[in-house]
Amino acid sequence: MTAHGIAKPVLLILGARGFLGRFAAAAAESSFRVIRADRDISDPATDIRIDITDPASVSAGFLSVMPSAVLLLAAISDIDRCERDPAVAQRVNLEGAVHVANACATHGARLLFTSTGAVFDGTQPEYREADPPTPLSVYGCTKADAEAAICSALPAGIVVRVSLVLGRSGQAGTNSLVDGLIRRWQAQDVVSASTTEARNPIDAPTLAAWFVELLQNRDASGIFHAGSTGMMTRLEIAQALAQGLGFPESLVRAETTPPPGRAPRGARQFLIPERIAQFCRTPAPTCDEVLKRSLHEPAQGNPRA
Repeated sequence: MTAHGIAKPVLLILGARGFLGRFAAAAAESSFRVIRADRDISDPATDIRIDITDPASVSAGFLSVMPSAVLLLAAISDIDRCERDPAVAQRVNLEGAVHVANACATHGARLLFTSTGAVFDGTQPEYREADPPTPLSVYGCTKADAEAAICSALPAGIVVRVSLVLGRSGQAGTNSLVDGLIRRWQAQDVVSASTTEARNPIDAPTLAAWFVELLQNRDASGIFHAGSTGMMTRLEIAQALAQGLGFPESLVRAETTPPPGRAPRGARQFLIPERIAQFCRTPAPTCDEVLKRSLHEPAQGNPRA
């Protein structure tokens, strides 16, 4: 309930156990009654089990929660795993997204779907929302197909593409890049980072704030690019993070050619955050601002607050 006795709208977060799900839940709690859903309910922060690959599970979850809005974060985002197992990638990233979109259409819930710069081949200097997808990888293909399906099923749906999300989760077992680097550097492992792959990263707190603002804005729909105003190579990002965290630069090695067996990745994923500025109050940060915010440990609080 709000201070005036009015019930908050219900936001269902699918994939809430992940790194980004925790930031999104924290950002949304002042505006929504947040319900955290995941396929695995072993985490005490998870409120309900929903398996997006099972339409019956999705339907039952929606009937139980009756959400006003849905944030779909659940996905297989490991690009190399998707390349090795395209059937699983298809089932989760595309078919799972379609099940959720159909449930949103049935129940009249708003949907925000997180997508990726991997829908582009990385050959252009920059990408805007209207540019047609040109994916190179299985992961990029599944996300591009899911975008198209969602936009078709839900004209008021929201798709947010990100190039690279940075931040510390404060929890073990998430897909936080920064936490993974810290663990490796603490073990004195040398990390290889590409000199040819460039991204415009975004920090998790800013991205989570954009999610909430877009879901609250009834005029917001379609595709949005979420990223910083500048671009850096993966090597530059790793070097800056190591320096900011106090690790020696010798623990970062330049990678000039991709190792064998990797899924193809676009060289440049500069997603211009043009539409975000039209619909959100939170400004797009610079790369330096993103990196500084990504070094801080997240505030610890009650996961069900």
